[in-house]
Amino acid sequence: VTITVAVDMMSGDRGLQVTAPAVSQALGRMPDLFVIAVGEQAAMASALEELQNADRLCFVAASEVVEMNEPAAMAVRAKKDSSLRVSINQVAEGAADACVSSGNTGALMATARFVLKTLSGIDRPAIVSALPRADGHVHVLDLGANVESSPQHLLQFGMMGSSLVRSLEGIREPTVALLNIGSEEIKGNNTVKAAAELFQDSPLNFVGYV
Repeated sequence: VTITVAVDMMSGDRGLQVTAPAVSQALGRMPDLFVIAVGEQAAMASALEELQNADRLCFVAASEVVEMNEPAAMAVRAKKDSSLRVSINQVAEGAADACVSSGNTGALMATARFVLKTLSGIDRPAIVSALPRADGHVHVLDLGANVESSPQHLLQFGMMGSSLVRSLEGIREPTVALLNIGSEEIKGNNTVKAAAELFQDSPLNFVGYV
């Protein structure tokens, strides 16, 4: 099964200096990967001219770049032809299965929410990563997409994380916990305590605080 990924080639602190060799390595290691490289076409073609797997790569032009210090709202409103926006558009239009960008996180989250929307019952996107632990790994979210979150938002993050682990790892009922200042029930602020009550009343396999 071929997986098609749209890659924002121009964003990030180093842009093509990082994304071009990364795309080359990914195509070399993953025979089922097809890449849609999004950005300034002449620059991308030059950076990838010696690529060995060019048959699994195509270019989509984008004339703008979202800078790392640019406000998210400005990126959404004013830069509709940015490499970040056009990469996300590839997913919205069904051309790509996923999008990868190392650019402005706030702009990425805001643009993805604006273009792709969220599932019914989910208010906000969240950033997730698998972190190692002694007996494997744990998926943690949210890791920076939201400055403040309500108890309802925390419950939604738990629902998204549980669904992700079921899909990725085939675990029928992943355990879900709330990160807190202690594992005791009396610990935590009002937001965390209210979230814990919502988790306990939900169908999630909630195991308390960690």
